[in-house]
Amino acid sequence: MSEERISTNLRKGVLEYCVLALLSQGEKYGLELADALTARELIASEGSLYPLLARMRENGLVEPRRETSDSGRPRRYYAITEHGTEQLATFTRVWTSLAAQVDALLEGPR
Repeated sequence: MSEERISTNLRKGVLEYCVLALLSQGEKYGLELADALTARELIASEGSLYPLLARMRENGLVEPRRETSDSGRPRRYYAITEHGTEQLATFTRVWTSLAAQVDALLEGPR
């Protein structure tokens, strides 16, 4: 398996929780989320974000609202829900434990 494929698979697995982490800092509109994720090299383009946000809404993790912007085009802002906050807390506990176990294996015997 190539480095790129491993990286892609890992990013796909954590992307939802990265979105929740960003939203835990405050409400954001789609392009803000896409820019933050692109800057961290977690997504290649905003096109992959919107289907994820739709699934997250369906699963009760985020709540969208529409607001007219200065340019006249409405923006959809997203906020984390209580359920999303609970899921992020659970992910944080699991990730911390899993990362420690993987790091220990990669470091090898001492």
